[in-house]
Amino acid sequence: MALALPSRAYDLQMLDRPADRARDQGWVYGLPPGISSEQWPLDPVTGYPLMHGFTLRLPEDYRVHGEDIVAVSFFATAPDHNDGGAPDDPEIREAVMAGPSHPRLSRMTDILNYEYAALLLTKAEYDGAFATPPAPLALATADRPRWLDVGGASAFFEAAAPYARKMFAGAPRADLTETRAIALSPRASDPNAGKGPQDEYTSRVAPTGYQPYYYYVGGVPGRDNFRLHDWSKDHAHNHLGGTMRPCQAVPEMSPFYIEFEEYFGGYNFGGGNAQLDFKDMKFDWACG
Repeated sequence: MALALPSRAYDLQMLDRPADRARDQGWVYGLPPGISSEQWPLDPVTGYPLMHGFTLRLPEDYRVHGEDIVAVSFFATAPDHNDGGAPDDPEIREAVMAGPSHPRLSRMTDILNYEYAALLLTKAEYDGAFATPPAPLALATADRPRWLDVGGASAFFEAAAPYARKMFAGAPRADLTETRAIALSPRASDPNAGKGPQDEYTSRVAPTGYQPYYYYVGGVPGRDNFRLHDWSKDHAHNHLGGTMRPCQAVPEMSPFYIEFEEYFGGYNFGGGNAQLDFKDMKFDWACG
């Protein structure tokens, strides 16, 4: 039976403390749970393991893949491997694609041909021990990414712009297991919960009833007429479902998506943000 569309959207907050699985909704940085090293996705561009960005335990109304799939782990190109466009080494790519993989692995590629991945996790996997990153392919020639030595949190803090460092009260521990907890809270008001995001002017599919978070006074576009809807003013930047606030165009996605900022895992989005549709396994980001 198909899952009903969610009636709520949720704000996600990265707390300034390590995660506690018993009370938190997941974690940012650190390591993924419950998988073997062989199941950790390698980067087809470099041959190194992709960097774990976050693992989110899904509330019941967002378990679109069935009640047994309770979480999603997101992996990305390390920011120090993301600079100007991905080189292509067919030998590395073929070796990565021929290797073992997790049974619920989805791979995605961005406009610069860099690689991302998502794993859908069972409860047993989510509750499992942290995974150990695999060794890079023997073919790998790129510089070793910093996160493999100090952990994603510390690597991001070292390289982050001043505005991003403000997300931390102090420098994170230099450790692969260092995490930051995720807290989840329902949005008080979001008319777009359960609606697929789309741009009313460029969409090629049937209207979903999705509304932008802004409007123009008198219906006349222009900087002086731009206003935020009252219902959108307290929405967090990181969130699950509901109203999207991308840095550029609205990517068409299902209602089952996560929007997140660079610090929510430590990426290079050119100062922008990203969206992961974990139902249809689409990924998009845009610079700020």
